[in-house]
Amino acid sequence: MIKESNVHIIFMGTSSFALPSLKLLLESDFKPVAVITRPDRPAGRGKKMTSPPVKTEALAHGLKVLQPQGAEELYAVLDGQEFDVLVNVAYGMILPPKILRLPPVGCINLHPSMLPAYRGAAPIQRALLAGEEYTGVTVLYMSEKMDAGDIILQERVQIHGEDDYGILHDRLARRGAELLCEALKLLSTNKAPRKEQDEDGATYAPTLTGEDEVIDWDSSAVEISKRVRALIPAPGAYTRYRGRRLKVWKASPDNSCTEDCKWASPGAVCRVDKDSIAVATGRGVLRIFEVQLEGKKKTDVESFLRGHSLLVGEKLE
Repeated sequence: MIKESNVHIIFMGTSSFALPSLKLLLESDFKPVAVITRPDRPAGRGKKMTSPPVKTEALAHGLKVLQPQGAEELYAVLDGQEFDVLVNVAYGMILPPKILRLPPVGCINLHPSMLPAYRGAAPIQRALLAGEEYTGVTVLYMSEKMDAGDIILQERVQIHGEDDYGILHDRLARRGAELLCEALKLLSTNKAPRKEQDEDGATYAPTLTGEDEVIDWDSSAVEISKRVRALIPAPGAYTRYRGRRLKVWKASPDNSCTEDCKWASPGAVCRVDKDSIAVATGRGVLRIFEVQLEGKKKTDVESFLRGHSLLVGEKLE
């Protein structure tokens, strides 16, 4: 429990990454005076209007929820509130300068990387794609430049070999929530540090595109494995099987059958076992265990092979 705080905050968040932060604030003395989240949007095959996860959680705790449309409406909403600090966790909008100037104590943000590394919208996926051994969480003062404000606190977090995006996302969200509360406690006692970021060390993590989902069999088995993990649980990395999109949900490099696959060109199936498929890559062999054929449900390879033939020498593209 965080105690002895007189700081009044407004919490801004939208996605599930923000939920641990909101929940921990509700257990502390930093309970938000209001929660701002993005508007409801159509989702799923039926395009049913769906509330953001943060809205659902906030309403369940009786919090005041506001859903402004766009920056101008957001400014008008905030300008009518009394608060000291604006806390932003995965809200999903770049805030203009006039909003950043509103709260007397300031605007702070939780970002899932060790800034100045991986500034931008997809730091977790990009860290996995790059094969980083560590990432982290940073609480920073917001500035006009994206993810470039002074750092209050940050902590390094290890990336384990089995981590996919979903697993790492949840771990960073939990640790980030704890760090956020530590930062608010420092702010409430006027002890929060300000560490300027090193611009020379800045790297960027742009939003993933459709091209990032495509498996390039000319790359190495290790690189393809990274791509698969970076895109779990969504949107998934894919190849093509007989003209249809085939998503790969579980795969790993396999050195045990390298000799068997020496003859195979990248993308060629070089071994079919009961529960896995071995595919040659530009360097090494990738063993695939879980797939999803276009229009079908996710399944293990054993089940997939019961309904689909896959021949040694056949190419995935």
